[in-house]
Amino acid sequence: MSQATTIKGIGSILHPKGVAFRLWAPHAQKVSVIGSFNNWNGTKHKMRAEPGGYWYTNIAKARAGDPYRFLLTTPQGEFQRIDPYAREVTSSVGNAIVHDPSFDWQGDDFQLAPWNELVIYELHIGTFNDREGLNQPAQFASVSARLGHLRKLGVNAIQIMPIGEFAGDRSWGYNPAHIFSVEISYGGPLAFKQFVKRAHQAGIAVILDVVYNHLGPSDLDLWQFDGWSENDRGGIYFYNDIRADTPWGETRPDYGRGEVRQYLCDNALMWFEEYHVDGLRFDATQFIRTFQDQDVQDLPEGWSLLQWMNSQIVEKYPGHITIAEDLQNNRWLTKDVGAGGAGFGCQWDASFVHTIRQAVIATQDEERSLVAIRDAIQYRYNDDAFDRVIYSESHDEVANGKARVPQEISPSDPKGWYARKRSTLAAAMVFTAPGIPMLFQGQEFLEGGWFRDTVPVDWDQRDEFHGIVRLYRDLIRLRLSRDGFTRGLCGQFTQVYHLNDDRKIIAFQRWAQGGPGDDVVVVANFSHLAQDNYQIGFPSAGQWVLRFNSDWQGYNDDFANHPSTDVNAEPGDQDGLPWHGTLSIGPYTVLIFSQSAHPVI
Repeated sequence: MSQATTIKGIGSILHPKGVAFRLWAPHAQKVSVIGSFNNWNGTKHKMRAEPGGYWYTNIAKARAGDPYRFLLTTPQGEFQRIDPYAREVTSSVGNAIVHDPSFDWQGDDFQLAPWNELVIYELHIGTFNDREGLNQPAQFASVSARLGHLRKLGVNAIQIMPIGEFAGDRSWGYNPAHIFSVEISYGGPLAFKQFVKRAHQAGIAVILDVVYNHLGPSDLDLWQFDGWSENDRGGIYFYNDIRADTPWGETRPDYGRGEVRQYLCDNALMWFEEYHVDGLRFDATQFIRTFQDQDVQDLPEGWSLLQWMNSQIVEKYPGHITIAEDLQNNRWLTKDVGAGGAGFGCQWDASFVHTIRQAVIATQDEERSLVAIRDAIQYRYNDDAFDRVIYSESHDEVANGKARVPQEISPSDPKGWYARKRSTLAAAMVFTAPGIPMLFQGQEFLEGGWFRDTVPVDWDQRDEFHGIVRLYRDLIRLRLSRDGFTRGLCGQFTQVYHLNDDRKIIAFQRWAQGGPGDDVVVVANFSHLAQDNYQIGFPSAGQWVLRFNSDWQGYNDDFANHPSTDVNAEPGDQDGLPWHGTLSIGPYTVLIFSQSAHPVI
């Protein structure tokens, strides 16, 4: 292949006649490729300048698996740099590896569930293993071994905390050193592809957490990449003024520079194209669309970048999902790009998690505001009830000074009755309120303490609290209407029609089309006292079958098994509805009622 014939792409591009290399380094005077194929000799494979500050060469003898770097000669000196587009590196400070992107995806025709039928399970690859693995972070293979548990639990999507190559072997992942390379301590790119395929075979989607609000800040080879910088800041990949500042360092990418925008967008698209992920969760979008000077300032180019990335994903990968973690209750994030929005499919809802956690963590009943709970249940950003992700635990909510919900409820007895009753009360709210429900790893068996990247999940608790696991499984089954009785929990419509703040009882209706098999009534008791012969309204007459009682003794031996039963709704105005019924409900308990779509004979 002659030098006149060029291969498209950036980074190392494997092709039948060798490997092509392309690099963006606009301030370099000379660039060459060094690697195992030329004994790291900078005089053998010089790159030629292309328009726009790019450099290119093709090396016929280079092969997949070869380590390499770029050697840059600049006015500031000579630098060896890791390829910013490297799909694989030996470590965060090591060498890039020529990557073979081929993989047998045959049979992988997985389709993401409709968003109103998604149940997400957030996990961290490095700790999703047994405590026997204390000395080593988990790998994709060890998580694959747990897919059976997740499938039986009923979740149909897992959201993985970031896996871009980071400094060291243990991290939450929010300090990416190389965003195109899969963390080698987790198994690297091939292992991740195998993991995604296995998850799909188990009927589980894979949503990946990505970090574009900052990079690094440690082991960051992009810093002053080609020698140039202003104000002694980051150089070509970063802002070189106050806009560089983030809570994690002065490493905010320059969203106004075309090559950097392309770099970030290429990364987002890579996960769909090369790894078949089903969605992306964008970390801390607040710090992409704004920056802090004397006060918060808009970053218009950050907003337009989000719009462009979401538009590209919708165009090239329809049916896939993008999720914003913004937590500022900004409705425009989930509005269409054509309407001026950022174009995300949904966003994490801070108002829900903070309200529900406060309600169950509070010691005294009078501290629980049912008005706040009502507002959290009914809240929506725009017209779609499923443009929010709702949860009581996430990696942020169980760290940074906060612990798991059972631990917060009862620090001295996080496995005791109060912790179990009120944490499952919170979970029942997650699975019955409108929105996309999400769990955090181990929540289904009362994982305690707070999240740390050095502490594996305690899988022994899955057996100890097998009844609580069943409670979560039953909630998920109802949430997805797997038996055909509770379709309303997938529906757009919600009405909180009963609120008794004195006795701490709230009831609401969920529905899609309405009628038997669709209408669902949820009754929640946020009091430490049981309520007997309690009367509420019902949306239609006849028998309302009790589908779920979180106080059932089968979930834990010391639950009261309060004598809740089916309810026969009779004529008589109550709560603005023409029918009413009488029920009993245990302390810190949720009841779920529905009517059969077909009479039971």
